[in-house]
Amino acid sequence: MKPVSAETGWVEESAPSNIALIKYMGKTADPSANVSVNSSLSWTLDHLRTYVRVRFEDQAPEFVWRPFVREGLHAPELSEKGRERYLRHAERCLDLLAPGTRTKRNTFAVESANGFPSDCGLASSASSFAALTLAIAKYTGQDTQKIETRKMLAMLSREGSGSSCRSLFSPWAIWTTEGAAPVDGLPSREQIRHLSLIVDDSKKMVSSSEAHVRVTTSSLFRGRIERAEERMRLLLDHLRRSTGIDGARAWNRAAHLVWAESWDMHALFETSEPPFGYFVPGSIEALSALRSIGERVSKDGGREPIVTMDAGPNVHVLLWKDDRTGDIVRELNKALSTSTRILDSECMPESIGT
Repeated sequence: MKPVSAETGWVEESAPSNIALIKYMGKTADPSANVSVNSSLSWTLDHLRTYVRVRFEDQAPEFVWRPFVREGLHAPELSEKGRERYLRHAERCLDLLAPGTRTKRNTFAVESANGFPSDCGLASSASSFAALTLAIAKYTGQDTQKIETRKMLAMLSREGSGSSCRSLFSPWAIWTTEGAAPVDGLPSREQIRHLSLIVDDSKKMVSSSEAHVRVTTSSLFRGRIERAEERMRLLLDHLRRSTGIDGARAWNRAAHLVWAESWDMHALFETSEPPFGYFVPGSIEALSALRSIGERVSKDGGREPIVTMDAGPNVHVLLWKDDRTGDIVRELNKALSTSTRILDSECMPESIGT
């Protein structure tokens, strides 16, 4: 990012979205605290970023949100409730990072937009709240590049959106009871290609916040914490070994764990009281195609796609970059309906300059 403009007074930051391989689903006793009942692990989507800029303006004392207008950015459509939640987080960040600042100035303006299509069905709350937290931290003079500062800001960002705490670290982030942090020793960004299969971009009937509450009514929620923590332990081990000798076998074991974890979460949805779900025909089509591809690739001694879904109908895929990757992408394209959009990390810019 370029330095803050002395003329405009804007301070700008951006943050990526992330996709959890071990899921954050189910909160501790105080849902408003956004504390997960189990640890989670995510892959950072640096090519899917939200951009935020903030400044004080000489108007009536208040917090205001506006779309960030710039070529290449897509302004989100925030509901009144969503706007209030976002600005409340801005106020919370200012009060903590620069106590008393907002009482001495006038309007605090927040502008935000996504560097990816806002109607693509990808949850952007993680990147939005992480970018807002970073922008205000930068505005108040924090060194946002220091790891300890990042860990502190992750805890603050979590209060706005739980999963946003993982968006402050790349390429891997872990979130435990001690907070969020980067993870070393796992495959690098240069080794992995990410695909988002957008099969449905309509608004969810059951929000993620509501899903966190409802899953606790499922009979399958008993033992959920233990299952997630055991998968976390095994997944970290397999991913670390996936870059060494017999790496393909370790990677494929990781793929099977992630597949099971995704289905575990969606089974909680379907067995809640009342039950609900996010699958649409395109979800089943994509999952079936990916399973067939994975089985074939594995038989040939290759690395299967790592496949997962968030609390929604769309499918995320992590591919190991080797001489088979292009063939897998082409085969997947042929198997999917023309209505399915694919956002490919190989074809999207990682940042949009000022």
